[in-house]
Amino acid sequence: MFAPTELYNDGKHICISFSDLVTDGPSEAVQANQFLIVDDGHAALVDPGGNMTYHALYMTMSRYFPPKQLHYVLASHADPDIIASLARWLGGTDCQLVISTIWSRFVPHFCTGTKTEGRIVGVKDEGGLLPLGRGAITLLPAHFLHSEGNFQFYDPVSKILFSGDLGASLLPPAVCGQPVADFNRHIRYMEGFHRRYMVSNKVCRLWARMVRQLDIEMIVPQHGPFFKGKAICNQFIDWIEDLNCGVDLMTEANYMVPQVRI
Repeated sequence: MFAPTELYNDGKHICISFSDLVTDGPSEAVQANQFLIVDDGHAALVDPGGNMTYHALYMTMSRYFPPKQLHYVLASHADPDIIASLARWLGGTDCQLVISTIWSRFVPHFCTGTKTEGRIVGVKDEGGLLPLGRGAITLLPAHFLHSEGNFQFYDPVSKILFSGDLGASLLPPAVCGQPVADFNRHIRYMEGFHRRYMVSNKVCRLWARMVRQLDIEMIVPQHGPFFKGKAICNQFIDWIEDLNCGVDLMTEANYMVPQVRI
């Protein structure tokens, strides 16, 4: 039995995390979290994942909301572990996909046999506010962290920032539905991933300056456990602000003609 994590529930607004649904594929498949936000009879799925998660997510989310009545799928970017199940969500519900305009003409390639006309909401680079129930989800620019067209999703009711790959760590599913207990000890599970997948310190600094304007109680990434409480969220923001990564680390040695067979 899958065990969702209730991130927030005030009786009218709920946020649920699903962290243990990648179970029926190859053992090397990356762990991934999926999220459900429900407010006043309206619901959005955040980064619902690929075909490996679809059936379990559909069945498990029905404890909180009827899947056929889903309003939105929110995709931080267009990687397969984010949105490869798109055809099944569009085919099984009347939902719309919300994604960067950069990817809005690429994601139909996931949808052979499923019509996408009128079902994709392309988000301009500056982001915006997406109505959901009595409120709105903030579509927050996070470009090049790690994707060219990348958004994070801030829920002002729960004060949760759904941060996509930023803050991700590669850990077993058993610990991914829990908050990080010790930030300094957790760095070792994040550092290699962030140095490779985040594009540069410049965008890390711009992001940190932006999110410090928000009232954040949780930062919840798409891989690994989450950060709960202002103190540890601020530790993460401080850490990423100072991180050298991506093109910062590239040298001539990374661009040499190969001589060895693979």
